[in-house]
Amino acid sequence: MTDTANKRFYITTPIYYPSAKLHIGHTYCTTIADTVARFKRRAGYEVRFLTGSDEHGQKIQRAAEAMGITPLEYTTKIVNGFKDLWKALNISNDDFIRTTEKRHEKVVQYLFQKAYDKGDIYKSKYKGWYCTPDETFWTEQKLGPNHTCPDCGRPVEEVEEESYFFKMNKYADQWLKFIDENPDFIQPEARRNEMIQFVKQGLEDLCVSRTSFDWGIKVPFDPKHVVYVWFDALVNYISALNPLEEDKSLFEKFWPADIHLVGKEIVRFHSIIWPIMLMSLDLPIPKKVFGHGWLVVDGTKMSKSLGNVVDPIPLIDMYGSDALRYYLLSEIHLGNDGNFTLPNFVQRVNSDLANDLGNLLNRTVAMVEKYHGGVITAMPSVSEFDKDLASLAMQTVKEYETYMEAFDLNRALKTVWAFISRTNKYIDETMPWVLAKGANEGDAEKLQTVMYHLAEALRIIAVLVDPVIPTGAPKIWEQLGLAGFADAKLDDVRQWGGLPSGTKVVKGDPIYPRFEVPEMIDAPAADSALSEATATSAATEETAQEIPPIKENIEYDDFAKLDLRVAKVISCEKVKKSKKLLKFVLDVGVAERTVVSGISQYYEPESMIGKKVIYLANLAPKKLMGIESSGMILSASDFADHLEVTNIESLIPGSLVK
Repeated sequence: MTDTANKRFYITTPIYYPSAKLHIGHTYCTTIADTVARFKRRAGYEVRFLTGSDEHGQKIQRAAEAMGITPLEYTTKIVNGFKDLWKALNISNDDFIRTTEKRHEKVVQYLFQKAYDKGDIYKSKYKGWYCTPDETFWTEQKLGPNHTCPDCGRPVEEVEEESYFFKMNKYADQWLKFIDENPDFIQPEARRNEMIQFVKQGLEDLCVSRTSFDWGIKVPFDPKHVVYVWFDALVNYISALNPLEEDKSLFEKFWPADIHLVGKEIVRFHSIIWPIMLMSLDLPIPKKVFGHGWLVVDGTKMSKSLGNVVDPIPLIDMYGSDALRYYLLSEIHLGNDGNFTLPNFVQRVNSDLANDLGNLLNRTVAMVEKYHGGVITAMPSVSEFDKDLASLAMQTVKEYETYMEAFDLNRALKTVWAFISRTNKYIDETMPWVLAKGANEGDAEKLQTVMYHLAEALRIIAVLVDPVIPTGAPKIWEQLGLAGFADAKLDDVRQWGGLPSGTKVVKGDPIYPRFEVPEMIDAPAADSALSEATATSAATEETAQEIPPIKENIEYDDFAKLDLRVAKVISCEKVKKSKKLLKFVLDVGVAERTVVSGISQYYEPESMIGKKVIYLANLAPKKLMGIESSGMILSASDFADHLEVTNIESLIPGSLVK
């Protein structure tokens, strides 16, 4: 249990550049930060969550001029789009700061003056290469081929102008000492190593003002200069806390920040330039900078020129914000790049949200209504199945908290979904429909125990999944007949048995519907992808030519030899040294069977656990990669590199397929 007495937590995303085209990459970083913020609130922390927009610089001024409007008019329209997106995604930020706000300008000018008075800012002349899209200066030695930006690959401009410079190299040794004493400051470790090597190669003084344009914050002692974007933009993390106001409680309470969550392409600015600025200003340095990976589409970074920019709004409109949030966090391990394809997205929504979680809630509420008039009665564990479920629930809460505190959101979700799968399996193990017949003495009490355990498991699950799926989680709570979900804390689910006896369930609509999986493999752009997913006539004609003819007739007796059954996946893992094989352990009703199946390129092992599949039980065993495989899992393929395993929801393991 975490000691949260007087605990404060401050998390920030980078302030986003006002791009005219919103894309799914914008949602990723903010969704991560929102999930962490929501978890911390449930864990009892007082949280401050900041996001915002970076609105100054030459490229914004040029874009506005090209449209015949002011830079502020240009950015305001785009910023409103960001705010609408955050609302659609259920982002719970406490503040949204714009670098065009007076509260920000005042702090930037104050800190710029302070660094100048200390002797860390001086005037000189800059001559060199500048990447306008990235707002970055480069020396000749670091340019890419044909005078291109080494970061984005676009052409750079040669510029010469009077500028103010910040003495970066003065603090290089102090920075290296700080990193040595705070090894977890830059995460993941690979980013830390990159930054150390960058500094050891020698730091150049940083250009911190421009005179070739005027869209920015004026240098307080030399107004023909505007503060260069990185000194301006980075200060937002402090200016949002109102440090110069008479009431400094926000700043005193929340600074230094606990974590700056940023894309890997701007780790250098946040982990080198920003700490060195703070050293100069005698201000505390944030506790952590975490550089997350990129979200790519079909293995390629999103790019307007490639036409593969995925707009999140159509995805949210069609599938809901929870679906997008869950996919981003469950599919991608924080720190690594993640790959988005529309079919995989829809499959995960169907299997994890609609089938695993949604169906568990639907079945539980329906059975409580059918067997006990909707009333849940608190009952002790009587069977090993009961005790195992309660024990796993408590273990899940502990592991979940450990992973969330370490920002390992992917593993935290996997832990919760393993418990959801185990709870679904508990239904099959206890067979409440059999207990309801009352054939044996004590069946009525056992049935009440089963219903209580299912409802209590869902109560715990609702609190754990809320940071990721904040639309659906309260609905679980409500259908269980509980009130006050907004005030529920992690402490409330650390012990089994918190569901009050006599609680009456409230049956509602399914919290997550199932969707048809699109027949396309990737999603070049969400709007075209969604259109293609619904326009099937042309695709049907094309695929019809690839479908093989029906084979020759067989006798009924030949078919009757096949023993086809419903089987539930107990465990699933990749086979070592194989790119295609997964090893399954199946519950086939009368026994457990091991099966090896070549579907690794279509399914992650964790996504298969708890599914009910069609299993050919009497196929002769065969050894694959040294593993004896007994039987076969049936699947369907459209002959276009898309395969789907049949999923049976309502039947118990061992049911015959006829």
